[in-house]
Amino acid sequence: MELHNIILKLQETRDVLLGILDGLNSDQLNKKKDSSSWSIGQVCQHLIKTEELYIIAIRRGLKSKDDSIIGNKPLEFLLDRTKKLEAPDIAKPTDEIVEYGEIIDALNKSREKLHDILNTLEDPSILNKRQFTHPVFKEMLLIEWVRSLELHEQRHIKQIIEIKDTL
Repeated sequence: MELHNIILKLQETRDVLLGILDGLNSDQLNKKKDSSSWSIGQVCQHLIKTEELYIIAIRRGLKSKDDSIIGNKPLEFLLDRTKKLEAPDIAKPTDEIVEYGEIIDALNKSREKLHDILNTLEDPSILNKRQFTHPVFKEMLLIEWVRSLELHEQRHIKQIIEIKDTL
């Protein structure tokens, strides 16, 4: 049941994101408020890269045969935008100009890959038993990887709204 609820929240959050992005033109997607900031398109690139990296981590964690003894970590700190988090280089966006259609396609494809892996689990409770080491948050149960994706996206939705308000 827990995974089902997380998947529903992931979908609700993605629907909010797609609603915010709906109708944005190339200039709105690619404009930065300053040289050290990301554009809306770059935030979306980051979300896509992060989701794809998480999928790899979940797959690797599922290959483990050992049950984890770690407990759940509080993840709500991800929603606090007053605390700046530096994205690892591998998850940083490019400076390429992005178009609405390609961003939406890439968001849909990365989410489809996530659903593919989650929907093929014979026993979803395995996500509560296996772990994989996150580069920033250290050891995390695989269910937390999935849950943190939703919180991460909520964090960046706030960022996108802030950027959009300055356009």
